Amino acid sequence: MLDFTGKVVFVAGAGSVGPGWGNGKATAVLFARQRATVFGVDIEREAVEETRRLIEAEGGRALAHQCDMRVSAEVKAAVDACMQAFGRIDVLVNNVGGSAPGDPVTMSEEVWDAQIDHNLKTAFLGCKHVLPVMETQGSGAIVNISSVAALSHQVEGRTNVAYATSKAGLAGFTRSTAIAYVRKGVRVNSVVAGTMHTPLVEHRLVKQLGTGAAELIAQRHAAVPIGRMGDAWDVANAVVFLASDEARYITATQLIVDGGLTAARPG
Repeated sequence: MLDFTGKVVFVAGAGSVGPGWGNGKATAVLFARQRATVFGVDIEREAVEETRRLIEAEGGRALAHQCDMRVSAEVKAAVDACMQAFGRIDVLVNNVGGSAPGDPVTMSEEVWDAQIDHNLKTAFLGCKHVLPVMETQGSGAIVNISSVAALSHQVEGRTNVAYATSKAGLAGFTRSTAIAYVRKGVRVNSVVAGTMHTPLVEHRLVKQLGTGAAELIAQRHAAVPIGRMGDAWDVANAVVFLASDEARYITATQLIVDGGLTAARPG
């Protein structure tokens, strides 16, 4: 089951912002463990090179490529490099994103524009350049990484208006793209991630919120009905399933991976 032998997986955001396992890094490694060939891209070269080294140390096959997924020419170059190396792309994982706090008054226009580009345009450009490959092949699976912020106006009491908007937009983008390509052999789904303990907690949220790491981690654990945050492997397992042949009848769907968080929130 979940065998990706002979398949090529393009993972955008395959590095990690710090030590440990980010969603993209874990996803890339898990695909390799399922015998996929991985083409990992990240804006930070060393981050994606580390992922490549981990995969190769386990006997897997991977290439690393530096790419800013917000820049169309760079995305096209990455897709071209993957095709030159492997001749196909069977799976695309759009995993680039991040949040910035603020409401419409407190958030600058520059931050708003950057958030839309970071969380939504990256998925658009990934699909723009990979979908023609998949259409020619007559097959493919795309998984976009979303957030529970798309389902609720706040995350942990914080207003992230551009993040929530961009992730809600990603849901519409996923559905629309899925139906546009459903008769062309391409499935498109999204994983809606809840409160996860990844390196982003220590390396971004602690700085944003001005709180101690231990205190923030304890708060995030306590807020989840299941009693703890998830981690990058929870996201990776969901992504790999949606990309697999076992999910062949699933498209235009959101798979919520949040430990019951959204279900327990007041309507």
